[in-house]
Amino acid sequence: MRPQFPTISANASGEDKGAVWIQTAQIQIGTFGFRTAKMSRLSRSRRLIQAEASIALTAGFPGDSLIGEEVDAEVVKVVGGIEQDNYILIRNHIISRWRDNLSKWLTKDMFVDCIPKHCRALLDSAYDFLVLHGYINFGVAPAIKERIPLKPSKRSVIVIGAGLAGLAAARQLMTFGFKVTVLEGRKRAGGRVYSKKLEGKNMMAAADLGGSVLTSTLGNPLGILARQLSYTLHKVRVRCPLYRVDGKPVDPILDDKMENAYNQLLDKVSILRNLMGDVSQVVSLGAALESFWQVSGDVASEEEMKLFHWHLANLEYANAGLISKISLAFWDQDDQYDMGGEHCFLTGGNGRLVEALVDNVPILYEKTVQAINYSSDGVQVFSGNQVYECDMALCTVPLGVLKSGSIKFVPELPQRKLDAIKRLGFGLLNKVVMLFPEVFWGPDLDTFGHLTDDPSCRGEFFLFYSYATVAGGPVLIALVAGEAALKFETMPLPDAVEKVLQILKDIYEPQGIKVPDPIQTVCTRWGTDPFCLGSYSNVAVGASGDDYDIIAESVGEGRLFFAGEATSKLYPATMHGAFLSGFREAANMANCAKARAENVKMQENPSNNAYVCVSVLAGLFRDPDLEFGSYSIIFGRKNFDSTAILRVSFSVSRKKTDQQHSNRLPFEHLHRHFNRQQEFHLYTLLSKQQALDLREVRGGDAMRLNYLCVTLGVKLIGRKGLGPAAVSVIASIKAERSEGRPSSSLNPGKLKSNAASTKQKLNRKAKIIGYKNRFPNAKVGIKVVGCISST
Repeated sequence: MRPQFPTISANASGEDKGAVWIQTAQIQIGTFGFRTAKMSRLSRSRRLIQAEASIALTAGFPGDSLIGEEVDAEVVKVVGGIEQDNYILIRNHIISRWRDNLSKWLTKDMFVDCIPKHCRALLDSAYDFLVLHGYINFGVAPAIKERIPLKPSKRSVIVIGAGLAGLAAARQLMTFGFKVTVLEGRKRAGGRVYSKKLEGKNMMAAADLGGSVLTSTLGNPLGILARQLSYTLHKVRVRCPLYRVDGKPVDPILDDKMENAYNQLLDKVSILRNLMGDVSQVVSLGAALESFWQVSGDVASEEEMKLFHWHLANLEYANAGLISKISLAFWDQDDQYDMGGEHCFLTGGNGRLVEALVDNVPILYEKTVQAINYSSDGVQVFSGNQVYECDMALCTVPLGVLKSGSIKFVPELPQRKLDAIKRLGFGLLNKVVMLFPEVFWGPDLDTFGHLTDDPSCRGEFFLFYSYATVAGGPVLIALVAGEAALKFETMPLPDAVEKVLQILKDIYEPQGIKVPDPIQTVCTRWGTDPFCLGSYSNVAVGASGDDYDIIAESVGEGRLFFAGEATSKLYPATMHGAFLSGFREAANMANCAKARAENVKMQENPSNNAYVCVSVLAGLFRDPDLEFGSYSIIFGRKNFDSTAILRVSFSVSRKKTDQQHSNRLPFEHLHRHFNRQQEFHLYTLLSKQQALDLREVRGGDAMRLNYLCVTLGVKLIGRKGLGPAAVSVIASIKAERSEGRPSSSLNPGKLKSNAASTKQKLNRKAKIIGYKNRFPNAKVGIKVVGCISST
């Protein structure tokens, strides 16, 4: 049973009236003179607030601050202060209540008795935001599905693609009352998530040919779907023995030595990246790694070099691309957004989730889209000799398809979007899936690796997954990554199977274990699949995380939208990233439809010139004219009356704690890391004199914020809100600074700071499932933002 909020009103005691919120108007944290009973209740409340903040964190919310989406949605009137703190407590509480029972539909009425009357508007704001954006009340539980109205009450929407992004968006939009039609080019749903059934000789099993590992299942929404369906998740075990080219086991001492050397190499490369500044944006991760390895001074043996290349193959697997083409500056830009938890296989394959998601969703199969015409009046989607007209459309095709140009957009997409599509990388991973008569490799392994002689073939069958625990039969999968994955596209199936079997025989037959012929074998060819043309995205040299945001931008005055893992800056190259992007765009589409219904003019996307000006802000603010507390200001230095741009950085304490706190709960580890890394900025325009006056305000950041918002009446906005009004200001400041010194190449992506971005060590046991070890040593404690207050 979940803990209850303590009751502290004058006419009630203990838990007589159930859960109510503490009001600091009645009890102030830190005030002396409490009675023992009230102190005990306050302590329980603080613990509960901490627990709910941790749960909210797994959903992607800092436990004690807002996210950018909330700021854009104006969930509170003023950013910072008591109103925001109260909102956050209510938001965290709602998320926690829904996580208690994922199979129910949470209503606003359930909170009326436990939220003070003066906070009812914040309850409305938090609840509506969470429902609209898919943070609660989503999934495939019966109570959730019952909320889809039988007859749509809103305009028509076409979703292009029935992958996870398209299915998530379709279900949300149907719940919102839209008339939805999904067009899918394949004969099946799921896209790059595909569980293949293997059978023969009275045996049957299922294996994932595409997306396979559910990462960070503590907050992963697909993990929530699995729990709603009572599906079993199998934690991928970390033991991963490596075998030499001749099949003999790699010496464990040498294995550990090389793993440590590899991790230290990544640390050195991260330090180099920070020292290089903008130059790192035009350097590949591979060039940096191999250069450091060559000049390390250590004489590597032949076997050590093979181990080193195995790790590089593993890195190419995680990024679905050649490290010679991956950006040194931004290859790990998403590391800070992990949701926490184990990495798991789903029993029976992830196709079971797809089957649940397609239930009652109107999907038209074998409808390949050739063209999309969009305007301020609506959208036309052309497939074969048919034309589908709709009020809005959502395009969820993979980045590989967008790169190919196989879909014609009329008018052509904005140049900044075309440039982002071109800049981002889209790599390749292939598999050889084999059903055997028996589990000859043993039941105690989920993964094992194999070294190669040729560095150019280092990714060829370098890693094996055992699916025997979840497939329903003896299934073994060999992975092909990097350059080998490209060559594999044209390798004949018999040759591929013969190579894999020889590797297995070299490993097991010296142990007296016979390797039987497989009953059935399947080889993937994702690179030549016309509906994806690759596996998943990566940040290539010259690209940045901001390119994901650009691809996600809508066009046609809120008529044509984009979703998919290549539109997710926070969770790219993941199944849950695709799924969450569908929720994101469903919310955007609902907001646009509402605005049109209310005759509110849709905000245009920023012009190319405006986007360029906004993109250089990060560079200009690396050298601010004024800096105090969390406030940075830039302005023209020649003209005293010039307009200034203020940036306020919102983050939490980065205070380090003692080693004695290292054994905290996983929730707290996650919270500390997230808060150490997470930071976002809000902006506004001021006069230069106002900026100077703000600097003189005493009392710290809180008093400055009060002066800014109350005294000056200024509204802080997100970076995207700096539109045409700021263009000339930014251009003027940049031009003035360029006169005094050579201009640097400024990239839309933010550069890593020394404190927050030094690359965390990568653990091979985590890397083998295509996942970065995000936070091994984070040590920042949970901050309790306080109790709901009316003062």
